[in-house]
Amino acid sequence: MDLLDEQLVPDHAREIKAEAREFARDHIEPNAQEYFQAGNYPEEILEAGRDAGLVAQDIPEEWGGRGFDLAQLLALTEEFYRADAGIALTLQLASFGCEITYEHGTDEQCEEYIRPVAEGEQRSGLAVSEPETGSDLAGMQTRAERDGDEYVINGEKYWVGNGVEADWITVYARTGNNEDNPYGNHSLFIVPTDTDGYDAEHIPEKMAMRASKQAHIEFDDCRIPADNLIGAEGAGFMLLADFFNHGRIAVAGHGLGLAAAAIEEAWEFTHDREEFGRTISDFQSVQHGLADMLLEFESARTLTWHACENVANRDDAGYWAAMAKTKTTETTVDVAEQAMQFHGGRSILDERRIARVYRDARVPVIYEGANEIQRNLIYRQQP
Repeated sequence: MDLLDEQLVPDHAREIKAEAREFARDHIEPNAQEYFQAGNYPEEILEAGRDAGLVAQDIPEEWGGRGFDLAQLLALTEEFYRADAGIALTLQLASFGCEITYEHGTDEQCEEYIRPVAEGEQRSGLAVSEPETGSDLAGMQTRAERDGDEYVINGEKYWVGNGVEADWITVYARTGNNEDNPYGNHSLFIVPTDTDGYDAEHIPEKMAMRASKQAHIEFDDCRIPADNLIGAEGAGFMLLADFFNHGRIAVAGHGLGLAAAAIEEAWEFTHDREEFGRTISDFQSVQHGLADMLLEFESARTLTWHACENVANRDDAGYWAAMAKTKTTETTVDVAEQAMQFHGGRSILDERRIARVYRDARVPVIYEGANEIQRNLIYRQQP
């Protein structure tokens, strides 16, 4: 079965989808279980992805990338996450946050920081969440104080992809205290990770997406040039909100890939396994369960590709991004749980792909804004 066929994919994105499928088959799938169990960073696969022109290629051509648009990025994402979510996340985090700089930064910033990422010489990261604050963007407390020609950053960030591995990260920090305008109190900064006062360590073992690495960062009088401010001071909230609209379409792609993997595993297992003298798939209750999985998956995928077009066109982008992210990631959890049930006792064996998919499926409902927050956005932004 080919649940991730190209029927919904725009013509211009199909070549990228084919490239991503081939790369996933050759480099991600054969190594997925090994990296999941070891919890190691897949450096060699990242390098292969760079060589294949499939990492950090949303960066515009003028700064060294291939200029993937949102549809091309979604087509790639489906294929990578179907193969393995942890490795896929590492590949996509190699340029995480770059969009903010190449969309809103200066040419000098792009030349110094964006081009090396596109050319595979550096990797980036994005630091938003804090130990005590996750989805509340207006409540983040890490502070950046202007001091002459510098900003001084103090505070903590948590769940930072590439916080240890990156050459530089984009940091979301408080620069104001205007209670009448809580959405104008934060700014975005480029922070090289070798700056004095930047201290990062890996977050201990995770239950899912173990081939990706997240960090806890502490900033202690971390001084950066004032020129490292992205856009205007106080614009951070709005810039980040726009960035997350695109990011949530990608996260919907995370869900689609994982859901496709869960359905594939369930389909194969139920058609091969025998109980009571019959193949499991001969039982009507199993057939209905598989049918429900397909119904929910196809609904989520259709919504996601429709949302992708609307977000790319900035047509009620926040609404459609939240819709796609919520529907798809929750469908992923549901089909992964049903697939586990069909596998019976074998579902809990570490060597089983479905066990890995089930654990990974729990993550996208949380990141890029928990789905409870997405429902707030859907209600408030309904066109």
